[in-house]
Amino acid sequence: MEYTGSKYIGEYVDGRMEGKAKYILPTETIYVGEMKDGMFHGEGTLYFPSGSQYDAIWENGLAIKGTYTFSDGLHYDEKNWHYCDGYDRRFYTEILNGLKPADDDEHEWITRTCRKG
Repeated sequence: MEYTGSKYIGEYVDGRMEGKAKYILPTETIYVGEMKDGMFHGEGTLYFPSGSQYDAIWENGLAIKGTYTFSDGLHYDEKNWHYCDGYDRRFYTEILNGLKPADDDEHEWITRTCRKG
């Protein structure tokens, strides 16, 4: 760990990181969950310094199914992602607080004026 800048707090089996653990990466991202043979394996969560997190099922170090949650509580949904799409550009917190989207005239002005690419 001293060479990678990481810190491991957890169980070992035959000298390998295995079992319940907390793994702190040099980026200050923290993994809390299960390890097997030195890899994320089973249920575990990555906590990012920004306050967001990724809850996943891991298999041999790879996430096979997971949910990403932004620091403001917004859950990313790959199939039904309606947040900040081409028409409705509100932030998640603005939606939660009842801010209405721009009407058609405002949307046309935004599209004409702000999108120059």
